[in-house]
Amino acid sequence: MSEPTIQELFDLTGRVALITGGTGFLGSSMSRGLAEAGANVVIASRDVARATSAAEALPRKGDQKHFGVQLDHLNEDSLNSGFDAAVAAAGQVDILINNGQQGHAMDLANVTFDAFSKDLQNASGYFCLARRLRDHTVSRDVAGSVVMIGSMYGVVGSYPDAYEEICTASPVQYHALKGGVIHMTRHLAVYWAKDNVRVNCLSPGPFPSEKAPQEMVERLKKKSPMQRMGHPHELKGALLLMVSDAGSYLTGQNLLIDGGWTAW
Repeated sequence: MSEPTIQELFDLTGRVALITGGTGFLGSSMSRGLAEAGANVVIASRDVARATSAAEALPRKGDQKHFGVQLDHLNEDSLNSGFDAAVAAAGQVDILINNGQQGHAMDLANVTFDAFSKDLQNASGYFCLARRLRDHTVSRDVAGSVVMIGSMYGVVGSYPDAYEEICTASPVQYHALKGGVIHMTRHLAVYWAKDNVRVNCLSPGPFPSEKAPQEMVERLKKKSPMQRMGHPHELKGALLLMVSDAGSYLTGQNLLIDGGWTAW
């Protein structure tokens, strides 16, 4: 048996990747990375027009086709109909990126019981979509790959002085959610390994968008060993490792792309 080349290992030609929140700040870059590696990409969003527009803008080579579907992962009916729509449009789904995340900008001082509970429902959506992917690939007798999007804040607490007198503190329910997602990754990975379905978690560090308060960003830079924030494209390589044959022996892992933040 000949050894695959590095180009062959990272090639996603012929595979279909479904990514939730694929029109967002980080999701847009990850969607492009999947397309650049040869995958047919299905972008899911609560706004189907936005999803379709984003899919149409993705790079194409040869027979590549990209699609947009409506999917709200906090709603079970929408979640299931969205997954079914992805399969109907692309013919199959081989890769799932659980990237969409909806939350409330409330911190320890003012978060309500209902808001906290609602934000934790993101984990329910991640699980149900992952199970749909697992069942779908098993029924086809093919390999599957699930990537959960976690966070460095699922591993460490935040610095209170980074937010003080500038904006709302990092939401406690966000930390609870991302910590749970990281551990759910491990649990699903050991149960589904026998089904040839790999489950991993990609946890970004500080990747603030242009909407973030600049003073807060400057404070965060001082907390990072690299003294800077991450750029969205810096997630593309790690994502491709997880979903391609380059990561065929990789499962149950949480990969932190954080500029060394959690190494302090």
